[in-house]
Amino acid sequence: MCGITGWVSFLHDARPRRSTLDAMTATLARRGPDADGAWLDAQAALGHRRLAVLDIAGGRQPMTDRRDDPEVVLDFSGEVYNHHELRAELRCAGHEFRTRSDTETVLRAYREWGEGCVDHLEGMYAFAIWDVRRTRLVLVRDRLGVKPLYWAKVEGGIAFASEPKALFAHPEIDPCVDADGLRAAYGLLFDTGPTVWTGIREIAPGSMLTLDRDGIRERAYWQLAIQPHHDDRDSTVERVRDLVEHACRSQLEADVPVCSLLSGGLDSTVVTALLADELRLRESPDARIRSYAVDYTDQARSFTADVLRTGHDTPYAAEAGRFIGTDHDTVVLDPLALLDLDHRRAVVACRDSPIGVGDMDTSLYLLFGEIRRHCTVALSGEAADEVFGGYPWFHDPAALAADTFPWLRVTGDEAAMPLHPDLSRTLRIGEFRADTYRTALAAVPHADHEDAGEHRLRELRHLSLTRWLRQLLHRKDRLSMAQGLEVRVPYCDHRLVEYAYNAPWSLHTFDGREKSLLRAAAGDTLAPPSVLHRAKNHYPATHHPDYNRGLQDLAREALDARGGEIRGIADETAIKACLDAPADRLPWGHRLRLERVVDLALWLDEYHPRVTL
Repeated sequence: MCGITGWVSFLHDARPRRSTLDAMTATLARRGPDADGAWLDAQAALGHRRLAVLDIAGGRQPMTDRRDDPEVVLDFSGEVYNHHELRAELRCAGHEFRTRSDTETVLRAYREWGEGCVDHLEGMYAFAIWDVRRTRLVLVRDRLGVKPLYWAKVEGGIAFASEPKALFAHPEIDPCVDADGLRAAYGLLFDTGPTVWTGIREIAPGSMLTLDRDGIRERAYWQLAIQPHHDDRDSTVERVRDLVEHACRSQLEADVPVCSLLSGGLDSTVVTALLADELRLRESPDARIRSYAVDYTDQARSFTADVLRTGHDTPYAAEAGRFIGTDHDTVVLDPLALLDLDHRRAVVACRDSPIGVGDMDTSLYLLFGEIRRHCTVALSGEAADEVFGGYPWFHDPAALAADTFPWLRVTGDEAAMPLHPDLSRTLRIGEFRADTYRTALAAVPHADHEDAGEHRLRELRHLSLTRWLRQLLHRKDRLSMAQGLEVRVPYCDHRLVEYAYNAPWSLHTFDGREKSLLRAAAGDTLAPPSVLHRAKNHYPATHHPDYNRGLQDLAREALDARGGEIRGIADETAIKACLDAPADRLPWGHRLRLERVVDLALWLDEYHPRVTL
């Protein structure tokens, strides 16, 4: 896992601009703490920061196909899980390899299949290829969008990077925000393409961009599609088990220590159990995988249920660890540490955005920092709710009937920043949401045999996989990579996603509950009964009243320090109601609004963006 950046320009020689490339690359040092690299020719500059996971000695980048006079140069971030199979196929085709790295497999695959190499790759990745022969830049992002990739126009070409902050180190790109950017930020629709930053775009999942002297072209090489599902219930459960097992097995490979994120829910427990089984097969019957959960001091006493959480995770995670046989550790955080401005500033900086989820971001950042002391790779249960229909909106008649994105029905505008009335009139968020929703629905494939009810559930699954999941993957990538930790997500295996997406909804709920297929695939061998039948629970948040009081204080300080700029965006009357509410009874929506105020102030301090409306 790494950070990539660079540019291609057909008007300016890149070679005298090494200092610019070094500055762009340096912004990604936390993504790749182990090594850096650079490659320049007349038109192209590629920079790389490396987190060494496979072939520690041989996988340095940017990587060229030949040591002298290269024809293809690769700048790669991510992991290709089927690189052994591809390597064998490419050797049969006559390719020779200098390293053991999956990076070189991608490089040789491009030499063999050109842009068609993407159809052969399984994994999470974002990469740039400079084809010297054709003077062509190719930018590629994995199918589900696990790894990020951004670009912006520069004179005579484009610049690219794993994160927007690297683009701001280029002298032609400034941190600017316009009305479209604020809509993208505060609409909570999680679109891919435009970003909060003017002129900076995100390459869509499953897409590639090419640049040559004829211009810029973008195309999708993968998207969710309708395929016939002929398997009965038992065969479907068996196939799901096989696909999840394959994904976990292929993602265990690393030359560094690997662990699992074990929350005590069904999703992470299944992943952890399969990893533990595979580790015992590979090493010894006594081998044990490390697993980690997060908790807060005093959580057992102060926990109160809210719209997203029904119970305390820690006892379930500990029980799952004992059942599986892991070396389990619960990282216990002081809620007051989540108020530390240094921590919060680091979180805002790694996200490049004022939109986060406050204490849940900070705690995840601190959890990843603690894990990184022992491991370099962690596997997560992220995406199972999207793949197997675990969210409340799949089962709520009101959400099914609502003419809007389902998460807005669950959280409403409580999750959004209350906007200043003048800004609200300018942005017209309601119209923006309605237009975006119609566009999103138009992208959902329709099967002739589907009735209206089945198609509506397909729509919600499509929206969840193509929009809601994006912000979760973005959050996990940024917060983990800011600590130099690679997080892998087996449930994002595209074959599993495709298969589950095409299973009829009746199979997803055949036992009268959510995630029937995953629960049945787990059976009684992968999870204890308490976890197997546990209701969905979201990532934990602190419930300590002192945190709420401290957050109110931070929001007041933010308004004092950046009041003019914040008041131009936020509705001060609505914020004041949150500041004056009793800390021991602060509603979840009030607290999230205060989190947004604090993050907005830190974002303004970090980036000093020029805002134009």
